[in-house]
Amino acid sequence: MTFEISRTVAQVDEALDRLLPPEDTFPAEIHGAMRYSVFAGGKRLRPLLTLSAAEIFGVPQLHAMPAACSLEMVHTYSLIHDDLPALDNDNYRRGRFSNHKVYGEAIAILAGDALLTMAFETLAGEASAYFPAATVVRLMEELSKAAGVGGMIGGQVVDILSEGKQVSAERLDYIHRHKTGALFSCAIRSGAVMGGASLAELRILTSFADKMGLAFQIVDDMLDITGEQALLGKKTGADAERQKATYPALFGLDAAQKKAVDLLFDAEQELEPFGEAAASLYYLAQKLVHRQS
Repeated sequence: MTFEISRTVAQVDEALDRLLPPEDTFPAEIHGAMRYSVFAGGKRLRPLLTLSAAEIFGVPQLHAMPAACSLEMVHTYSLIHDDLPALDNDNYRRGRFSNHKVYGEAIAILAGDALLTMAFETLAGEASAYFPAATVVRLMEELSKAAGVGGMIGGQVVDILSEGKQVSAERLDYIHRHKTGALFSCAIRSGAVMGGASLAELRILTSFADKMGLAFQIVDDMLDITGEQALLGKKTGADAERQKATYPALFGLDAAQKKAVDLLFDAEQELEPFGEAAASLYYLAQKLVHRQS
């Protein structure tokens, strides 16, 4: 492990604090709402994945940070919108009130919209200081595809439409690979793009991301059943209440656990060609799958 997680998370937080307008900037309500969710105690998994992938190719952390922060902005926007009454109707996120419970639904929707658009503003204005225009455009393409109807949004739509229904393994796989996996894949691919990865290297890392992202979501589904509410910072059992399509619901906890472990093992094998350069990415994969919150 060539970077220390807590210190890197602090550096991501510092960068986000610099990029987001101060809370008292007019109109203060929207900036306060944006900051409320961005600094609600997230693990910064997607930025860490971006920085870890970039590290394989020797990209300085400072140069990769704008892309890493843009991923966190998009992720936070998705959480704000997910919690809204029209979607998952969650009152708590990370141990405190969801954005709409504090700022109201209208400001929460706009705070999410603002973070989504700021992600692309960050790439255009910040990443361009370190990379050629073609690379910046490529980063924007990666993020827009991952966040759009062919990625996260598509997965969220199928997730909502599947509530209360018997779903096939293929449909469940689609939900997880798009709703959660797309941004994970984007994070890792973005790091590789900044590092000038070859097509072969990009294929390997995409396969790694696909397997690891699915394992992460399966564990997330399991923790909704077996996890401690205090550690998770949100209500457990919500998936069952909403009759969500999940791996434990479809296959049972034991089979879901085995699937996650098998996926992690396969993902780790993908990293072998990179050797020690991928130590950070390997370590993160272990942490993400063997977690309690």
